[in-house]
Amino acid sequence: MPRPGLLMAAIVAAGTVVSLSACGDSAKLPLSAGIGPRPQLPPPDVTMFPTVKVAPAVGWRQGEQPTPAPGLAVTAFATGLEHPRNVYVLPNGDVLVAETNAPPKPDDSPGLRGLVTRWIMRRAGAGVPSANRLVLLRDTHADGVADVRSVFLQGLHSPYGIALVGDQLFVADTDAIRRYRYHPGQTHIDEPGSILTELPAGPINHHWTKNLVASPDGRFLYVSIGSNSNVGENGLAAEQDRAQIWQVDVRTGEHRSFATGLRNPNGLAFALDPRPVLWTAVNERDALGSDLVPDYMTSVRDGGFYGWPFSYYGQHLDQRVHPQRPDLAAQAIAPDYALGAHTASLGLAITTHSLLPAPFTTGAFVGQHGSWNRRPPSGYRVIFVPFVDGRPDGEPIDVLTGFLDADGNARGRPVGVALDGHGGLLVADDVGNTIWRVHGAAR
Repeated sequence: MPRPGLLMAAIVAAGTVVSLSACGDSAKLPLSAGIGPRPQLPPPDVTMFPTVKVAPAVGWRQGEQPTPAPGLAVTAFATGLEHPRNVYVLPNGDVLVAETNAPPKPDDSPGLRGLVTRWIMRRAGAGVPSANRLVLLRDTHADGVADVRSVFLQGLHSPYGIALVGDQLFVADTDAIRRYRYHPGQTHIDEPGSILTELPAGPINHHWTKNLVASPDGRFLYVSIGSNSNVGENGLAAEQDRAQIWQVDVRTGEHRSFATGLRNPNGLAFALDPRPVLWTAVNERDALGSDLVPDYMTSVRDGGFYGWPFSYYGQHLDQRVHPQRPDLAAQAIAPDYALGAHTASLGLAITTHSLLPAPFTTGAFVGQHGSWNRRPPSGYRVIFVPFVDGRPDGEPIDVLTGFLDADGNARGRPVGVALDGHGGLLVADDVGNTIWRVHGAAR
């Protein structure tokens, strides 16, 4: 039996969530208004209580699956996983999956706010313990279904990012990048590995996921580090070395800030045509209304500042931040392409030759995990943004939908995405505990 105090706190939190769900605002613009190179940015709608609209996590029933776009099909590459968040394809076709969740964060959102936040996370399917491991999946029959599964690495600390450079495998835990020797075809690693560089973490660690991508020449890793708050409410001292992307030397572990002012950069990928350019998918701030602020993807400039926390979508000031820094906001770079307000766009894969049928050949695949701060909900889908000459060109196209059922429950939530090199797109679904494989309908 829970202690009376804890039980009462849970009841208060539940009642608060129910009350909040009836408060806040509703979107006045269609979701499409916040998508594209020039999104509409209405005035902020700051209410006494933020909008809370949570899609309860229910999972997939027998025989259910997401809905692919016309010309595409979807199959379950692997099921029965434990909260799979990220997926990475090795050169031999083996697939690594990060089974992971948030680490303990004792100082993040204390008091009633913390109780409410944890209630929301549990309701959304994010309250399960972290398995803290990588799992290897192998399709030996080339039929689009993994028939070999093994624990590849365990004893990690909320792992997320994965990158292979030569014979070195790098894994981004929440607090460090770890390095391991890798031999093609091996199904597990027993060695303890070594720390390449430590990463900002600590007892707040608000945005805990740290993603990785290697530069095309293999000299550097780029690691995403989210902010320690929504808009600096924990004090700007708590944001030291956060809300940015680091460039890390693969050989020495030395690092520097590559770009700053990125609230929660999660997806990382290189567009390689006509020249290599780093891109990121960023989750923007909450509690400015259902129509603000669009999440986005953008090319990343070396030394660029993207506004957080002082401004959003370029130089639009956020009056909630203290102290104000209009001098910094005036330097903020506007993103390249908006992905819709509160869509929680986490996964990013960019390709010039996906092996999927047209129009899904050249562009960016984006896994949108789904909103909690918008009414009606947004995200809960995988989209494709066409590219021409290494830049977004055109409206997004649905790739995989149907993650919300008719009653607004979340049967699944897409996160990481990766191309498998054989005409398939792999999608990690952390509520459905499944890796989905999207492929041409004729395959």
